[in-house]
Amino acid sequence: MSNLNVAVVSVDRKVWAGEAKSIVAKTPEGEIGILPGHEPVLSLLVNGVVRVETTDGGKISIAVHGGFFSVDSNEVKVLAEIAELGTEIDTDRAQAALTRAQGVDSPEALAAIHRAETRLKAAAAVTATGLHS
Repeated sequence: MSNLNVAVVSVDRKVWAGEAKSIVAKTPEGEIGILPGHEPVLSLLVNGVVRVETTDGGKISIAVHGGFFSVDSNEVKVLAEIAELGTEIDTDRAQAALTRAQGVDSPEALAAIHRAETRLKAAAAVTATGLHS
């Protein structure tokens, strides 16, 4: 069985690249799981955690905030506006941002809440399952 060649990049850097058994990302229609041999896909990404299972059985959690997701011939590209590995997330800072935003009634505060919750979910996945980067 072949593997997926995955690249996750944000506007400012390459976040992660490597071979994987599978990847799961969140689109406007819901989560999509990709295995080798998947048909071509091009979709928007919404705030969510991208989960990657590497070929050695490792698991990677990446907080993604908007962007695009493409699959073609076992090549998976995640082009995110903002992306960070779960292992890079400062949970105290994310929790403080969530607390600040929860007291405000505005579209910007709602977006900040979604970003903070996504970051906390990615970091929690690392803690709960021993994910690595």
